[in-house]
Amino acid sequence: AVKILDVGCNTGRGGLRFKELNPNLTLFGLDCVQERLDVLPDCYSQKVYGLSTDIPMEDRFFDVITAGEFIEHLYPADVDQTLCEFQRVLKIGGRLLLTTPNPNYIKNKILGMSVYGVSHLTQHFPEVLRLRLQMHGFSGVKLYGSGKVSQYLGWHFPLMSIYGSYLVVANKY
Repeated sequence: AVKILDVGCNTGRGGLRFKELNPNLTLFGLDCVQERLDVLPDCYSQKVYGLSTDIPMEDRFFDVITAGEFIEHLYPADVDQTLCEFQRVLKIGGRLLLTTPNPNYIKNKILGMSVYGVSHLTQHFPEVLRLRLQMHGFSGVKLYGSGKVSQYLGWHFPLMSIYGSYLVVANKY
């Protein structure tokens, strides 16, 4: 079975969606808040208490890592260590899927707002995150728009600034 690590799994909404799409997945939830792990749905095979900077799993264990709206919650110094850990626990040929708020989102620029907030400690410009992932050994890095606009225009509209968030898909080869 395909093994997926859901990093920053929170209460498991993302995992439920994955299991709907493919019931044969083996799903692991990683979070640093025990109370969140305590309420994870049964579709998670394993609940892992820990940090993304030191994932308590063996090397090359997962086929897929997903980190939905997660990376922006890391301290700047922890982003690179987290990407190193993703590289370590992901199998060769594995895939990373992550979403994060888009600092280029035109609505925020017009309103003078930022993706920074009480819990958003970092921001990740799409092309900078692409380069950062490549520097950590990921290849085939693709960017897609996500968020509410994607429901109307899809993920491939050529103007990334219309999306409030974006999806990054990267491979380990």
